[in-house]
Amino acid sequence: MTHTEPGFIDVHAHFSLPTTPTMRQRILEASHANNFLVPEPYEWRLDATLDFMDETGTALQLLSNVPAGHETLYASNDYGLEIVAQHPSRFGLLAALPTDDAPAAIEETRRLNGADGWAVTTVYNGRSLAEPHLDPLWERLDSQHAVVFIHPNAYAPSTAGLPTPLIEVAFDTGRTITGMLYAGVFSRYPNITFVIAHAGATVPLLAGRLSTLGGEAWVPNPHGLTTLDIQTALSRLWVDTAASASDQQMAAAATVFGDAHIVYGSDWGVACTNSASAKRNIHALHTTQAITPDTRAAIPTRAAKLFPEAARRARPDAVLTSARYR
Repeated sequence: MTHTEPGFIDVHAHFSLPTTPTMRQRILEASHANNFLVPEPYEWRLDATLDFMDETGTALQLLSNVPAGHETLYASNDYGLEIVAQHPSRFGLLAALPTDDAPAAIEETRRLNGADGWAVTTVYNGRSLAEPHLDPLWERLDSQHAVVFIHPNAYAPSTAGLPTPLIEVAFDTGRTITGMLYAGVFSRYPNITFVIAHAGATVPLLAGRLSTLGGEAWVPNPHGLTTLDIQTALSRLWVDTAASASDQQMAAAATVFGDAHIVYGSDWGVACTNSASAKRNIHALHTTQAITPDTRAAIPTRAAKLFPEAARRARPDAVLTSARYR
């Protein structure tokens, strides 16, 4: 059965620089030491990515990768631009910013002014996105009405003997977004569109507690946020569906951020996501009863509003070619 809807626009898709077998084996061993028991070394491949996109009816991926070292980060951004130049109708780039160094991050926004948006991690080399040293960066991005994708810290150590991608990324996201909230980032820079990975992770669960207790006198609150301010700031955030299209997560995300602020993400391109898990998430998105049918139908291509230029490049004949994941 063939469908005629435009293909998915995927805001949460990863890539990585080419690696050697020795490098991949070293990464595997480090992963196992951190309780992430992937069975074999992972290698991001362009051909496998394009095959996955064709199989799932994905028109366009917005690629992101935020390596820990500055020089590697710059090389990764350059490589991402090369991929986009080779396949402009299939990929866009969310260029990484080294947020442990605000001047360096600002310089990277100048150097890569052809990027479709920006990618940052919650904690980069030990420094949180909630720290005030980043104010000059936020000011610049606010003036540009930029889209900034916030990903959890993939290099965080595991907790409770369980792999980081399973639970720690969710709590890491909740801590950082709450810190940014009280630092006034969302209220002081309203022209930045922040997209939070994984349906906001634990943020929707914290939202009720923040609404109840967040304005109490015993909470450090340098910008004097009221509970209404907190609710308003959170409602401006956007989230993606990567590994998060379950009824529970979609219901929570829609309640806190609004139906219209959910976009599609696959989390393709990393070892914790394979074809089977990505397809299960697509099926969950198509079948969830936690959001309205109109919202379900809008999510796959809604990111065109955030990335209009990338959406214009998207392959016009890319459609959802199979009903098997519905």
